[in-house]
Amino acid sequence: MNAKVGEIASDVGSTPQAWNSGIFNMLRSLSETVVLPIAAAILALVMCHELIQMITEKNNMHDFDASMFFRWIFKSAFAILIVSNTWNIVMGVFDATQSVVNQSSGVIIGETSIHFDRLIPGLEFQLESMTIGSLLSLWFQTLVVGLTMNILSICIFLVTYGRMIEIYVVTALGPIPLATMGSSEWRSTGQNYLKSLLALGFQAFLIMIVVGIYAVLIRNISGAADIAGAIWGCMGYTVLLCFCLFKTGSISKSVFGTH
Repeated sequence: MNAKVGEIASDVGSTPQAWNSGIFNMLRSLSETVVLPIAAAILALVMCHELIQMITEKNNMHDFDASMFFRWIFKSAFAILIVSNTWNIVMGVFDATQSVVNQSSGVIIGETSIHFDRLIPGLEFQLESMTIGSLLSLWFQTLVVGLTMNILSICIFLVTYGRMIEIYVVTALGPIPLATMGSSEWRSTGQNYLKSLLALGFQAFLIMIVVGIYAVLIRNISGAADIAGAIWGCMGYTVLLCFCLFKTGSISKSVFGTH
């Protein structure tokens, strides 16, 4: 369990670049050569539409105000700056969330470590007092629990790798939604994109919390007098952890209000 907590902290605490530099460089190249020109065209259409909206709001220029064009130029420059720095903005979000995860992992690992040197003497005493039949039964039960730990490893793999692939896909399309930030009418698209980035980033923090809770529960039952009860309790907590791991994505999105 100690090794699993450290492994999860290492996986979910990695930035997209550190997790797999090959995928990162490929998607960055695609984003800059394929997606960015599309975003530039969308940005041009959005800002033209925004200028038309500003003109019509002024009674078809009967109430002409020269400052309107300065506002439009400022909004256009701001939108161009955002689109041209999309990669830096996105990586900044994940760098910030990585810092949160790394700080939390130190606390969680320190609080949830299971000290086997304290448990083994009492466990040996209980095993020595058991009959052969009870020991065989206990052996079969530990096989079942070992299987659930393998299932747990698969669930952790699916959640952590699935999250990183989702991050790469969302990151590659970043310039397109951010191209709408200059429009008062379509700005919600870019805002929702930024929320989705925060949701993906802080999903790692929720994963660490869920695993930390699981580790505390396992530590509490590891010293139980009833070994068989502790084994089945461990299996139940493992099933619960798998369920909660798959829920971290939807919980994070609901917290940040993404859709």
